[in-house]
Amino acid sequence: MALSIALVHYPVRDKRGDIAATSITNFDIHDLARTARTYGVEPLYIISPMNSQKEFARRIIRHWSEGFGSCYNPSRKTALETTLVINDLGEILEDFETRGIKPLPLFVGTSARNFPNTISFKALRERIEKAEENFCIVFGTGWGLHPSLLQDFDLTLEPIKGAGPYNHLSVRSAVAIICDRLMGR
Repeated sequence: MALSIALVHYPVRDKRGDIAATSITNFDIHDLARTARTYGVEPLYIISPMNSQKEFARRIIRHWSEGFGSCYNPSRKTALETTLVINDLGEILEDFETRGIKPLPLFVGTSARNFPNTISFKALRERIEKAEENFCIVFGTGWGLHPSLLQDFDLTLEPIKGAGPYNHLSVRSAVAIICDRLMGR
C-alpha cells in the first residue's frame, strides 16, 4: 500500500495561534522531495491555495526537472519526479481516485501535542507494514496545522520528543525523523 506526505501552507497557525498562510520555500521543496524519495514515500504534495505560491513551487520543480537544472543535478530531478503542487487536501483524494489507488488514504496529522486520536509511531508503522491501508501524513508550516484541520483527521501521530522541554523542529527535520521512524530499516 501507499504512504504519501503533504506539506500544508494553509490553513496553519501563526505564532499567536491565529489562522494563517505561509510562503512555500525552495529548501522545503528540495529537502522534502529528497527525504520522500529516500524512504519510498510518494507522492509529496505541496499544498497552497495561493496561485503565486503554487507557480513559484512549479517553477522550482521545472528548473530541476527540465533543462539545465536536470543536467546539473540529476538526483534532484529524480527526487522531484513525484512532487505535486495542489490546492487542498481534497485534491489528494482526487489524485488517488484518478490513479486508481484503493483504498483512499487515511489522513494522519502531525503536531507537537497529543489528541484523542493520537497513534504511536510503532502502531502506525505496524499498520503500514500490513499493507492493507493507505496513509497520508500531513505536516504544517508556520506554527503547525490549524486545529480546524487536525480535528478532521483520521489519526494524529504522536509528537516527536527531544531531550528537553524545547519542541519546535523545522518541518524538514520533522519529516525526515517521521519518515525514518515509519519506513526506515
